[in-house]
Amino acid sequence: MDATLVSSDGRNLHVDVLHVSVFRPLTWLHRGWLDMRRPASLAYGALIVALGWTLLVFCGTHPYFIAAAISGFLLVGPVMSAGLCEMSRRYSQGRSANFDESLDGFVRNPHALFEFGAILAGCAVVWFAVSAVMLGAVFHIAAPDVRETLYRGFLESTNRSQVLAYIAVGGVLAVAVFALSVVAIPLIIDRHATAGQAMRASVKAVFSNIPAMIVWSALILILTIIGYAPFLGGLLFTAPLLGHATWHAYKDMIR
Repeated sequence: MDATLVSSDGRNLHVDVLHVSVFRPLTWLHRGWLDMRRPASLAYGALIVALGWTLLVFCGTHPYFIAAAISGFLLVGPVMSAGLCEMSRRYSQGRSANFDESLDGFVRNPHALFEFGAILAGCAVVWFAVSAVMLGAVFHIAAPDVRETLYRGFLESTNRSQVLAYIAVGGVLAVAVFALSVVAIPLIIDRHATAGQAMRASVKAVFSNIPAMIVWSALILILTIIGYAPFLGGLLFTAPLLGHATWHAYKDMIR
């Protein structure tokens, strides 16, 4: 599929969206694993774990805070993969990449990267707001009280309907964010795409490779759960693995 994407300021970006086999995501993980076996990649993993622990410390007592923390971590997290994608970009060119050099991924196209991050952050806010509306309009129950749950805790103050509301809204939102971001970061740093162009190309790539994208999203979910399980410690490895694999997904689906 050929597509010419036009940004709001009139800049054109021509992309060729390629079809991949259904189990091609396994190859992306393998190549990502080969890229991440360096100290710089694990440094990103350590930073992500530290960020997760910080969010849990400050946001772990109230369901709204937990929803905001998890959504912010998962939705804004792809922006943090810019450094990992930059490392894989350099490796693909036969170049070396230490931690300092990987930071070039954040400055190659900072405006588009910031705009994309802001859009993902907005999605996190949407999860927060829509969950509250869903509690009242669908389940006809009041949202958890902040003061009450600060003292009683999340498990004592929430119920099944409230948990289902967060999960349902979060699941729908996660699918949308996945479609918008599957190759967005590599396009932004490699071809200086705008945020809008990168998201449109991502959607085209998803709809052109639905079977492979189902497998890829399932792998992301499984690795994320594995990363979260041991008090976020697994993210030390799974987060950089997914970051590097994202670059290889981009190289396979976008000519």
